[in-house]
Amino acid sequence: MKITRIDTYVLVIPDYDEGACSSAQDDFVVVIHTDEGVIGIGETDTNPWVARECIRAPGTHCMGLGLEEMLIGENPLEPERIWQKLYSGSKMTGRRGAVICAMGAIDMALWDIRGKWENKPVHSLLGGAVKDFITPYASLIPEGGGDLEYYRRGLLDSARKAKEFGFHAGKMEVCINGPYTHRGLQEPSEAIIELVAECREVVGPDFTMMVDVAYCWKDADEALPYLKQLEPFNLLFLETPIDIDDLDGYRRLSEESPVPIAAGEWQNTHWEFLDLADRGKLDVLQPDVGRVGGFCEIMKVGKIAEERGLTIVPHCWKSGIGIAASAHFAAATACCPFIEFIPAHICESALRKELVAEELQLVDGRIPLPQKPGLGIELNMDAVREYSYQPKRTETQVRMPHFNPQQEVPTEQ
Repeated sequence: MKITRIDTYVLVIPDYDEGACSSAQDDFVVVIHTDEGVIGIGETDTNPWVARECIRAPGTHCMGLGLEEMLIGENPLEPERIWQKLYSGSKMTGRRGAVICAMGAIDMALWDIRGKWENKPVHSLLGGAVKDFITPYASLIPEGGGDLEYYRRGLLDSARKAKEFGFHAGKMEVCINGPYTHRGLQEPSEAIIELVAECREVVGPDFTMMVDVAYCWKDADEALPYLKQLEPFNLLFLETPIDIDDLDGYRRLSEESPVPIAAGEWQNTHWEFLDLADRGKLDVLQPDVGRVGGFCEIMKVGKIAEERGLTIVPHCWKSGIGIAASAHFAAATACCPFIEFIPAHICESALRKELVAEELQLVDGRIPLPQKPGLGIELNMDAVREYSYQPKRTETQVRMPHFNPQQEVPTEQ
């Protein structure tokens, strides 16, 4: 079998808001075609225009080749070898960052092809399932604009709905302070404590609860007093309290915080997780299947966690494609108790609702072990055509001078 073509899609909801703290407003999807008619689907969570160029851009020498030119003609049934080829061939340009994210989407699609060709779900190719079901946690952030009171009402309402829908766990996105707040909110840290307390009251004591504060505190000194105030709320973990590059700060938090510390959503390759685990001493690792470099790399992160007795809970803030990838990884990984899950019924993003025609379903708050070949999902090509990027009328060549927004979208998959 040979790879004959790779289609790349920049997808954006038409009413995206640059002030929102949500990357679910856009997506980057790849579809890999083969001479046997088997196709594979993948996605990644990074700037989709940049990811597209990482694949399409050619190279002039063996240290900076383009991903697409290295892929065409390859055997898609050998994803580990292909990953190493792409990594080595793009190393001067890549190694980390957007190139690894693009490779993650490619790798996801290659495993999808292999599973379909062998008539096996991806988790069986990753070593086999070690559990009978996957437990998702609802990742909850209020939609729309407004002040702190609006945010508070939206978050509490989302928590109620998630519990009513059958979720056994949820993460409260309390993004109201620091560099990555929701629509520019800058509230005192005391408001974080108050919101967490109210969320715990809404979901009750038996609901597994996590909190994400989106890198809100400048350092460990500032964060620790508030982490201690969060101890009574029995959190599974507190996500990204300080800047991700402050590994010594993370080490201190992990040693002194009464609440377990989690991070890793932005990390590329297992090498960066070695830093988080061994220097940052994190309690919980959070690789994103697409961003870390695909299944080839996230399985290595799982090994890092297993060898150190750590918990791994993958990040996922996109569509049913990434959710399926996370579920297959979790099925094959004993130290992965949860996966992140944006509930479509309470998410405003049309991409989350429509991009996948048949996605993995929840039953009593859990995802049954996937049985279909590959990722077990089907891409909705009508949604791909609907949300393929078209520039806003107010956009100028000054804002985005480097790309042609027109892209071909086939009428058939």
